Amino acid sequence: MNSIVADYLPLAIFLGVALFIGAALMIAPFLVAYRRPDNEKLSAYECGFNAFDDARMKFDVKFYLVAILFIIFDLEVAFLFPWALVFGDLGWFGFWSMMLFLGVLTVGFVYEWKKGALEWD
Repeated sequence: MNSIVADYLPLAIFLGVALFIGAALMIAPFLVAYRRPDNEKLSAYECGFNAFDDARMKFDVKFYLVAILFIIFDLEVAFLFPWALVFGDLGWFGFWSMMLFLGVLTVGFVYEWKKGALEWD
């Protein structure tokens, strides 16, 4: 019985610390919040600018396109790190499968470049 408690003690300490930090982060804003709000503090925040127009204005799709391209090529780097760590154990099959992966991503990047998706008008 004593060994079971000793095995789970680090987990119990971790959960206790996590619950304490979570509770502290939920209670802290109520303790340190500004108590006398005015109209300026209660107004909607729009990237540092005053609210000057309707919220349903046109939004350029290029922002979304850049975000999607960033996610795609960021995932490419996320796949390269584990591949680089086990490169010696993979052999030729691992090498050529990663070259195929990088080739497909390169072709996609060149296609986006030629279509003008990366140009900011």
